[in-house]
Amino acid sequence: MGVLRKIAAALGVAASIVGCDLGIHDLKPGVSTAQEVRSVLGEPSFEWREGDGSVVWEFAEWRAGLVTYMAEIGADGILRALRQVLAEEYFAEVRPGMIQAEIRRLIGKPAEQMSFPARSEEVWTWRYGPVMPQGINEFHVHFDRSGHVVTTSRSRTAEPQ
Repeated sequence: MGVLRKIAAALGVAASIVGCDLGIHDLKPGVSTAQEVRSVLGEPSFEWREGDGSVVWEFAEWRAGLVTYMAEIGADGILRALRQVLAEEYFAEVRPGMIQAEIRRLIGKPAEQMSFPARSEEVWTWRYGPVMPQGINEFHVHFDRSGHVVTTSRSRTAEPQ
């Protein structure tokens, strides 16, 4: 792919990212309803139900998959918290020994899952912004055969996808 095509692709993804955030800043914890969250973010990609009647909704398909929001909705149907979890502060919480379900709950659905039988590992990958002409950042979590975190790594894709 030529340099101009790479730049055009990156700008196209960036434009879609900016457009997707319209309305997100209108969501206010303690004020916004579950219905308002859905009207701005769409249908959740996953839901965790809590014992107290609250739920955590994952929105993993936002901004070309470069952003994942976790919305905590109280039993009363009011937004408690809205977090963008594809961020350094959440990546830093990933520790060896954690299980796959804990990672999914922490940073959401991975963009990609790959198995490496010869190395007895599975690697989950998340892509996150900012989008640059030279590529997109990737965060990888490496699991052993039993589904426990062994390590993490980072890379950059060759070009925006």
